[in-house]
Amino acid sequence: MTVIAAERAETRSPKQATPRHFLMCPPEHFAVEYSINPWMDPSAPVDSRLALAQWTELKSTYERLGHTVEVVEPQPGLPDMVFAANSATVIGGRVLGAKFRAPERAAEAEHFRRWLTGRGYRDLVMPERINEAEGDFAWTGEFLLAGHGFRTDPAAHSEAQEVLGVPVISLSLVDPRYYHLDTALFVLEKGANAQVAYYPEAFSAGSRRVLERMFPDAVVADAEDAACLGLNGVSDGRNVVLPPEAAGLTRALAERGYEVHHVDIAELRKSGGGPKCCTLEIHS
Repeated sequence: MTVIAAERAETRSPKQATPRHFLMCPPEHFAVEYSINPWMDPSAPVDSRLALAQWTELKSTYERLGHTVEVVEPQPGLPDMVFAANSATVIGGRVLGAKFRAPERAAEAEHFRRWLTGRGYRDLVMPERINEAEGDFAWTGEFLLAGHGFRTDPAAHSEAQEVLGVPVISLSLVDPRYYHLDTALFVLEKGANAQVAYYPEAFSAGSRRVLERMFPDAVVADAEDAACLGLNGVSDGRNVVLPPEAAGLTRALAERGYEVHHVDIAELRKSGGGPKCCTLEIHS
């Protein structure tokens, strides 16, 4: 892991880290056995031991930064269960479960539902509409940014609003390489003055205008940042975890006073996943 920091510009406020609560699933059964996104090639070799080592470094990084990490037991026959972000959306004790578009992943939802109910989450609804949870839902602390176009149904956005009781902003994804919202956008700071980083070309023209209006000071990533899943990052408001290949994004964040922590999980990228894909945040 590498850490990159820059002195803050005098005009910018100091960044404040907030402890987070994460749920992860070790990639003990990780493999690329099918193809449900452009990143997946079942004919390419996968090093399962390396994938586990990289995932372990990601988990350790969160813990070193002071975050709470809980772990759900991986299940054989579910190689993508490592991508815990797709399993549920949890905000203020309310939970909207997941419903996967691909039948290969459908069984994952029930395992995460059982984990959450076993930890006392009783206000939990399993969805009627297809939604792939934090893959397509990003909580800003005030409203839910919600993607559609490849996985999550547009109708799932209104279902999320009803179940979670938070306002939802719909965004249309247009590039199949960025099939989930969390491959093209992540929240840097939550709250009334929420901040995001995103890759504009992943969104429709109308959605780009929405993002420009809502986040005029956003960190805008380029094609190289997006191509290494650099937008699949995780931030606590100060510390940002990114893949090391996201060089331009790293510089832009450091210039704004964020501290960037590089964690290599390139083996998991063979299935189209980055740091955020592996990380479900349980929002208080």
